[in-house]
Amino acid sequence: MKPIARIQSFSVNHDKLLPGLYVSRIDGDITTYDMRTRRPNTGDLMSNAAMHSFEHMFATYVRNGALGPDVIYFGPMGCQTGFYLLVRHADNARVLSEVRNVLGRILEHTGPVFGASARECGNYINLDLTSAQQEARRYLQELDARPVTFTYEE
Repeated sequence: MKPIARIQSFSVNHDKLLPGLYVSRIDGDITTYDMRTRRPNTGDLMSNAAMHSFEHMFATYVRNGALGPDVIYFGPMGCQTGFYLLVRHADNARVLSEVRNVLGRILEHTGPVFGASARECGNYINLDLTSAQQEARRYLQELDARPVTFTYEE
């Protein structure tokens, strides 16, 4: 039996990882961004409602924004400390600008969370705009706290 290779994201030292925006990997013309909203292994985790609500809001706005045609995927990390954003033909400065723009749009949003119906979502009762906005505000503050270098600290 062939040994199982360690996946790249497990090679990052999560004990030293600070919230930020990182290039996790590049596969051809697709860049995977690690949108780390929380410091891992500290017990400071997103609630499922916050993670789920932020996912609905961010995914909708980013796919309807400047990066829209190049967005491959946006979704949460199972560890509840961030999200993955996969973008084709990525330019780091453009991605950072659009991430900030989307966070601002979430903060300004009024009305229901996108996809908040039984027909559109498998757990629509677990959506809360206030949670999504709190997460957006928190992440924006983290991005403003230090320069975004897109590289993991060693």
